[in-house]
Amino acid sequence: MRKITAGLFIALDGVIEDPQNWHFPYFDDAMGAAVDAQLGAADTLLLGRRTYESFAGAWPEREAAGGPDAAFGKKLGDARKLVVTRQNLEFTWRNSEVIGGDLIEAVTALKGEPGGDIGMSGSVSVVRQLLAAGLLDELHLLVHPIAVGKGERLFQDGATTVPLRLLSSETFDTGVLHLVYTRDEAALAGTYEDAKVHLSQSVR
Repeated sequence: MRKITAGLFIALDGVIEDPQNWHFPYFDDAMGAAVDAQLGAADTLLLGRRTYESFAGAWPEREAAGGPDAAFGKKLGDARKLVVTRQNLEFTWRNSEVIGGDLIEAVTALKGEPGGDIGMSGSVSVVRQLLAAGLLDELHLLVHPIAVGKGERLFQDGATTVPLRLLSSETFDTGVLHLVYTRDEAALAGTYEDAKVHLSQSVR
C-alpha cells in the first residue's frame, strides 16, 4: 500500500493561507531538507487546482533557469502529477493529468497501485478530505514562530474532530517546529475526574 504524505507551512495561530507572505525568512537548509524528504522523494504528486497552477507557473521556469533550485524543480517535473479539479485544464507542465471521478474512491485506488510515496503540498481542501477519510498517512506541519492574525486555517470551525498521533518532532534553528502526525484511530479518552489525580500529585 502506497503512503500519502502532506506538507504544509503553518503559522503558530493555525493560518496556512499565503505562506509566501510570511514563511521565507524561516526557510533554511533544515527546512529545505525536510521539504525535499517529504515532497521531493515522492514519485507522484497529488495537488489541488490552485496549488497546481501556482507550481506549474513557477517550477518549470526555475528548472529551466538552472539555478540552485533547478534540481528540485526537475524532481517535481519528473513526478507524475495528479490534479484534483472539476475544471478543464490545459496542461503545459509535463506528466500532469486530472484525477477523475470521486476523490475518495480515486485516491483509494491510487494507494493500491504499484509505486512509491504520494506527496502533497498545500492543497488544504484535499488534505482535509483525505484526513477525514483516513487516507492521509502523514501530515507534516512546519510550524513557524509567527502569528499571522488573519487568513484561512488548517482546521475550520465546525469541522469533525480528528484525533492525531505525533510520529516525530524536530526543532530548527529558526524556531520552526517540524511535526509529523498520523490519524489516531485509538484516540485517548478521559475526563476531569481522570486528570485531577495527576494535578493533585503535581502540587504535593
